[in-house]
Amino acid sequence: MADVEALVAALTLEEKAALTAGADMFSLVGVDRVGIPQVNVTDGPSGARGLSYPGAGGAASSCLPCGSAVGATWDPAVAEALGELVGREAFERGCRGLLAPTVNLHRHPFAGRNFECYSEDPLLSGKLAAAYVRGVQGNGVFATVKHFVANEAEFERMTMSSDVDDRALRELYLVPFELAVKEGGALGIMTSYNRLNGSWLTEQQALLVDLLRDEWGFEGLVMTDWFAVASTETSLRSGLDLEMPAPARALGAVVGEAVADGRVPEADLDAAVARLLHALDRIGALDEPTPPLVPKPPTAADVDLLRRAAADACVLFTNDGLLPIEPTAVPRVAVIGEPAVSACIVGGGSAQVVQHPQTSALDALTTALGDGVEVTYARALEIGRSAAVLGTSVLPAPDGFTFERFAGEAFEGEVVERGGLDELRKMVIRLGQPEGEDERWTMRITGTVVPAVTGRFQLSLAQVGTSRVYLDDELVLDGVEDPPPRGGTDFFGYASLDKVTEVEVTAGTPIAVRVDYFYRGSGMAGVRVGFRTADADALLAEAVATAAEADVAVVFVGTNQEWESEGHDRRDFSLPRGQDDLVRRVLAANPRTAVVVNAASPVDLPWVDDVPATLQCWFGGQELGPAIADVLTGAAEPGGRLPTTYPERVEHSPSHDNFPGENGHVRYGEGVFLGYRGFDHRAVTPRFPFGHGLGYTTFSLGEPELSSPTFEPGGTLTISVPITNTGSRAGAEVVQLYVAPGSARLARPPKELKAFAKVRLAPGESRTVELVLDDRAFAYWDPGEPDGDVVAERLGDMLGAQQRAERRAPGWQVDPGTYALLVGRSAGDLPAQLTVEIPEPS
Repeated sequence: MADVEALVAALTLEEKAALTAGADMFSLVGVDRVGIPQVNVTDGPSGARGLSYPGAGGAASSCLPCGSAVGATWDPAVAEALGELVGREAFERGCRGLLAPTVNLHRHPFAGRNFECYSEDPLLSGKLAAAYVRGVQGNGVFATVKHFVANEAEFERMTMSSDVDDRALRELYLVPFELAVKEGGALGIMTSYNRLNGSWLTEQQALLVDLLRDEWGFEGLVMTDWFAVASTETSLRSGLDLEMPAPARALGAVVGEAVADGRVPEADLDAAVARLLHALDRIGALDEPTPPLVPKPPTAADVDLLRRAAADACVLFTNDGLLPIEPTAVPRVAVIGEPAVSACIVGGGSAQVVQHPQTSALDALTTALGDGVEVTYARALEIGRSAAVLGTSVLPAPDGFTFERFAGEAFEGEVVERGGLDELRKMVIRLGQPEGEDERWTMRITGTVVPAVTGRFQLSLAQVGTSRVYLDDELVLDGVEDPPPRGGTDFFGYASLDKVTEVEVTAGTPIAVRVDYFYRGSGMAGVRVGFRTADADALLAEAVATAAEADVAVVFVGTNQEWESEGHDRRDFSLPRGQDDLVRRVLAANPRTAVVVNAASPVDLPWVDDVPATLQCWFGGQELGPAIADVLTGAAEPGGRLPTTYPERVEHSPSHDNFPGENGHVRYGEGVFLGYRGFDHRAVTPRFPFGHGLGYTTFSLGEPELSSPTFEPGGTLTISVPITNTGSRAGAEVVQLYVAPGSARLARPPKELKAFAKVRLAPGESRTVELVLDDRAFAYWDPGEPDGDVVAERLGDMLGAQQRAERRAPGWQVDPGTYALLVGRSAGDLPAQLTVEIPEPS
């Protein structure tokens, strides 16, 4: 361990100030003179990207199941194993910090980053986050828990004020962070962009110091989100340690100047630097140089983990016996839908990684069913918000594309970057260019597309900068002379709208593609060429005919990274691009239809009661295709349970009236009645309750037993639950325990999840699960009465002694009385009930 205090004392003012801001986009400042190395950090929640980025090139990384998929596993052991994998890959990519996990709650189905987050429930989120953090940090990489706090929407995310009452903060939104710190030992916290109750998170000492460090015992570093607001005068004193990325705006050299002229006490700077260095020392980063960049492909064990995790996340909504598919009973299987060949495995934005090659669900299912089953496929619909990227699906580029970026303006001279692309989308991140400096360069992308089908397509161009697209040396899209306007969603929202033309292609006839790109600016750069089928009705008709000729049809529907993304929220509860109509038409043509939903947040399922079987697979990571095949054929159990409530109508969501915000504020008006708590409180039956999920076997829960009929505050209570696999297959069940207060001084949810355990049992096997409760299982946050003194002063003796005595300081409160303990398989299926008494204090 390093002597951090001696290090701080040895630093000059300029060196200390420099340490409080990034060195570049993903690096912290090092000070070679005293042996402080440069430390690199990397996104993120779905994999350790390192220096790579989709469309910008670089080494591939393992893509984990998304946050909501991990939430659906209800399995901290899986989360910890995934954390270990991503922590190891971060280190291999030269990084000592991982910008994950994301633990904000699923407040509304439309929130753009729900896919990154685990659950609507704080206990489930926190237990998974703590496990993930332990896995990451076991590899000498600090985990950064984000976004602190109340960051549950993307609308105006850089400025919005989340207005949240103290009870909701303490009982819901802070809990995942608390568990990640207390149980996971997290060494990094990232503040969110938004304001909380009108103030920037980077200026809230009550949270960053009083709560995080003094109350929770946090011993790590606190950093900003990228380009978030910080204050030179107040942020260090408020508990902020690091502003990211470079160039510094409020800290770094700027705060050094503020110390020199007396606006910021040097002691505040010393304290921030010490906190940062202590965190780096805890992972050994001060004793070793930055690890070398030696990215390795995932091992066979890693691939197996990713495949098992994706299957463990799959939630079987309904099943009348159609699943699993028995190959000997179904000679012909029709697979319908674009996600069957190009399923979305991760949402949009900073969570994306450069992906390893994948096996599609179609190919995996065809292999799993074997030679005795004829598998046919129809694409049916193109579900993207914008056109599919050229080089994928039915317009593939077998050898990919190559690009050359030139320093000059005429595609000649020095080549500053050269590489390959699997698809025709290229991004160059140029953030940090000096303001007003007009950089100029060009880029040429070339490749050959070999159409798999004959037909007419709409070709589209989206760009940041200007470009021209040529097919067989003929100019077909000119974004230089006639550029499309801004307003697209690609390239973090910097892209133009699509410029479109129509082209005719012939199956098997190669097409030479060339893009000439011109950069004139000082920020993001990018170009994407995409396509859509011109005759969508023909695709739909083909899908219906294909389904009608099969014994079983499997329809894949869903969203993708354009619909569920950092930077914007969804606006529609329905599946995009007419997919509900597709399901109904296929079902009419073939009543033996199963539906696979490839979406990471709740979507409307108006047909679900009519379909024999429906499976939710989320954005399941790079092994999603094989995992889906495993579940559909019964090689794996659909082990998932819902981490978030599926409403029948989006208007039923408790937060709907206050989402996503207006006039710069989003009011968390539902208070503590978030998710299933709010559905229970308002007696609204959801389409599928929190915790729901079927399997291929059956389980029996025995009579639970209590370790004591009473609970004494400060102690623990153990509930023992016998469980038996009564079916003929191995499987998993999640035993869930909810606590329901009999009465309370303040309004409380009817019940809340307070313990759970995932159990895997062989046929006929039994086990007893022990669930342990402590004070917090029965407590609520009493915000106190801050105006009590004012009231007493004005009313004086008019207040009775009893009323004065009932006033409390803020804190966790356990009321005496009778509590029900509800045990079962979901928030809507709790057949076992016990009661426990908490006696009056003596």
